[in-house]
Amino acid sequence: MSETAELSTTQLRLESINRSFGAGAYVRVRRMLLDLPASDVALLLESSPTKTRDELWRLLDADFHGDVLEELSEDVRNGIIAKMVPSNVVDALEEMDTDDLAETLSTLPDDVLQSILKSMDTQDRHRAEKALSYGEETAGFIMNTDTVTLRPDVDIDVVLRYLRLKTELPENTDTLYVVNRQDVLIGTVSLSSLLTSNSDVSVAQIMDDEPKAIHDDMPDNEVASMFERYNWLSAPVVDADNKLVGRITIDDVVDIIREDAEHSMMSMAGLDDEEDTFAPVGQSTRRRSVWLGVNLITALLAAAVSDMFESTLSQLAVLAILNTIVPSMGGVAGNQTLTLVIRGMALGHVTASNSLWLVRKELAIGFFNGMIWAILIAGVIAIWKQDYMLGGVIAFAMMMNMIAAGLAGATLPIIMKKLKIDPALAGSVILTTITDVVGIFAFLGSATLFLL
Repeated sequence: MSETAELSTTQLRLESINRSFGAGAYVRVRRMLLDLPASDVALLLESSPTKTRDELWRLLDADFHGDVLEELSEDVRNGIIAKMVPSNVVDALEEMDTDDLAETLSTLPDDVLQSILKSMDTQDRHRAEKALSYGEETAGFIMNTDTVTLRPDVDIDVVLRYLRLKTELPENTDTLYVVNRQDVLIGTVSLSSLLTSNSDVSVAQIMDDEPKAIHDDMPDNEVASMFERYNWLSAPVVDADNKLVGRITIDDVVDIIREDAEHSMMSMAGLDDEEDTFAPVGQSTRRRSVWLGVNLITALLAAAVSDMFESTLSQLAVLAILNTIVPSMGGVAGNQTLTLVIRGMALGHVTASNSLWLVRKELAIGFFNGMIWAILIAGVIAIWKQDYMLGGVIAFAMMMNMIAAGLAGATLPIIMKKLKIDPALAGSVILTTITDVVGIFAFLGSATLFLL
């Protein structure tokens, strides 16, 4: 079945459940939910208003709760957990992989988290606290602890018999890890090597004794870059003493990439990347008001600059008509540079050693773009308004603003990263303010000097 056909089938199933639910056929809905994979149930819950979502959750089999919680977005998952009894939450979480458990618990309010931890038995609480001890967005936080380890002096025949006794390997296992008695990682063995080697050969003879490992404190975006660079399906995670503590698999990395993409897209609009589409009106209004307030302040700043030239605008009404052109062009040019640099930083392309070169490049692009569009706009305005001096004024302002846009777009993400501020979240707001202020000041300021 093609991906498009599979998607259409899923949508049809979800629509059928919604119709049955609307008709009050709850027994049928419950039966249909049992037949759906956890990812589709999560999609259904995320696509439902809060009241409907709560009723659908109650119709789900309790044994299925943990699988569905893993697939839900943060906002939706937290909303559901907040309404559950702590002991029921513990039952849902106990079968989760370590990385999913850490992600789920880390996003909960502290009072809810403490209540859940108290309800856990000693073993599960230790597992949860160990997972939470790693910093968010680190390799340790996203790793699984379900590794299969070998000793170097064991024969392949013994290893194969050991694997048969296990009957099942952890998901996405393509490599087994060789450790010494202190659990220090000393090598890796691929499953393909195990299956194609002579049974009387030892693990030490076929293992890669220079394994590439990920340190548990490595940022998750660097982890994703390493998976891309080396085409890994899985990778071992080690601590500061090179002891094996877990592994990261490709499905974890796909989640990182998807979350980073969502974060960048939503942050550009000042929204939380995990925001619930069907969140209550009051909650959504409160969240969005923060960045609307920031934008209002920046708009007032640009308006204040225009107000400085009120007398100029009152004498030359044509300036009011043309006053939006220069800031608009600067904003577009600056956002092009800003987006390019943020992407480069996310991919690990922009470093301390090449950032100055990048700033110079974008400054040069701003200069040449400024020349091109300054000449073009000067010609258009001179012909349109029959005023060559006015054309020269707007050309000068365009030139200044395009240079400022290139400089700001290249330097803002670098500066903000050093200050530990998310460039995707605040960069576009600050950039727009800069291009508005520079564009308006350059245009109206030069008009005041040369046209009055």
